[in-house]
Amino acid sequence: MLTWAGLIAVSSCTLGPDFKRPSSPEDVKDYTAHAEAEQALSTLAFGKELPGEWWTLFHSKPLTALIEQAIKNNPDLQSAQATLIQAQETVRSTQGSLLPALDASGYGTRQQVSGAQFGSPGHAGSIFSLYNTSVNVSYTLDVFGAIRRQIESLDAQAEYQRFQLEGTFLTIASNIVTTAIQEASIRAQIAALLEIINLQTQQLDIIKQQVELGGASKIAILAQQSALEQTKTNLPPLQQQLAQLHNRLKVLVGNFPSSDLAAQFELDELKLPANLPLSLPSQLVEQRPDIRAQEALLHASSAQIGVVIASAFPNFTLRANVASLATQTSNLFTPGSEIWNMTSSLAQPLFHGGQLTHQREVAKASYLQLAAQYRSTVLQAFENVADTLNALHFDDTELQTQQANERATKDTLTLTEAQQKIGTMSYLEGLTAQRNYQQARMGLIKAKATQLADTAALFQALGGGWWKRADLSQRLINQLPPKPKSNSPIEQFKQFITGQ
Repeated sequence: MLTWAGLIAVSSCTLGPDFKRPSSPEDVKDYTAHAEAEQALSTLAFGKELPGEWWTLFHSKPLTALIEQAIKNNPDLQSAQATLIQAQETVRSTQGSLLPALDASGYGTRQQVSGAQFGSPGHAGSIFSLYNTSVNVSYTLDVFGAIRRQIESLDAQAEYQRFQLEGTFLTIASNIVTTAIQEASIRAQIAALLEIINLQTQQLDIIKQQVELGGASKIAILAQQSALEQTKTNLPPLQQQLAQLHNRLKVLVGNFPSSDLAAQFELDELKLPANLPLSLPSQLVEQRPDIRAQEALLHASSAQIGVVIASAFPNFTLRANVASLATQTSNLFTPGSEIWNMTSSLAQPLFHGGQLTHQREVAKASYLQLAAQYRSTVLQAFENVADTLNALHFDDTELQTQQANERATKDTLTLTEAQQKIGTMSYLEGLTAQRNYQQARMGLIKAKATQLADTAALFQALGGGWWKRADLSQRLINQLPPKPKSNSPIEQFKQFITGQ
């Protein structure tokens, strides 16, 4: 039988298709049509890889500190890490199926035998003890690769969870960056609004003096007062937004809204990177976590086809049992007490009403479905990058326009206020100049914030640079507190049961 088993093992094969990674779109040279957006942005470094800690390109220490805090405390990240560990341990558990299973057992009995059991009712019964120890070995031969394909599928699913973890972290880091930018934008808008309120208040005082001197009417006072109050009504909504963004940052780093957040962001302190790294289109499928995750699912589905195909072929199992039986423990394992047996079994599916055939078709259709989803994910990834490049192109134009508009309206307001003081400019012209300057200041602040946010969106669309830093999963494992060690078997058993 051992010779037979050896021949089977040597001749074993792995049924089903061997997975081949989808090729990169080598024919795609640009992200946008005619590369207009890439060529228009002089700050783009085409072909330069994104750094692993891409958020440091904004040169904000509070921002970096928040992301470091999120790595330690964010529950979504911890959940993704736990899911990855489950998948990895499932792979290791299933790998044990390739090895023989070894089990030991033993028992001891004390019993009385009556003579009536042997047809001699008058014979006195006897009392004796019986002890047995045995070792059982079973081994399923993976002749057609069903187990190996299942391990391959589970390993691909673990790879999927690894990129899900990277995707979760990329989303969290991007949300922290964009929320910080929004907070800085709102804070700048509040500061600009307070400055405008101060200017309008000063102008109201000037108009009141002019009324007292007979140089203006009370209508001018009422108009200026109305404009001032109208400006003040914009303040509470901005303050509410600021509080909400502050709470959002606290939750993203794993804290309650009632906790303190030391970080405070100013728009002028967030620096736009001098050179924006832009990966080659052919590299995007290697760098996007969502694409790599979808590829892993495709791999798992491919392996499942092999599992289904192998299930239609024979299944070979070898079993052996070695035991010792004695009436005294001292006689165990002595000559004459041994008992052994060896068996081999074969299970061949013959008729299952077409189930195996249809299961194979289901596995193939599942693969085709995931292949289509993979292509869709790739297209969406290129769309994300193209959208952010176009956005950055228009952001640059918008920012220049807003800067010129802000300078012009500020100069106009300064001249208008000076002429109002000497009575050569009407209060209506003054109100118009104030309103235009207010709108220009807000427009410039929003344009700066939008450019920063779209830059972060570009880094997210390019994959976040995970391949340029240490493994995130291992870092999360390393920061866990060490488990207490105990040599006590009882304590070890408790730890095994509780998982502590």
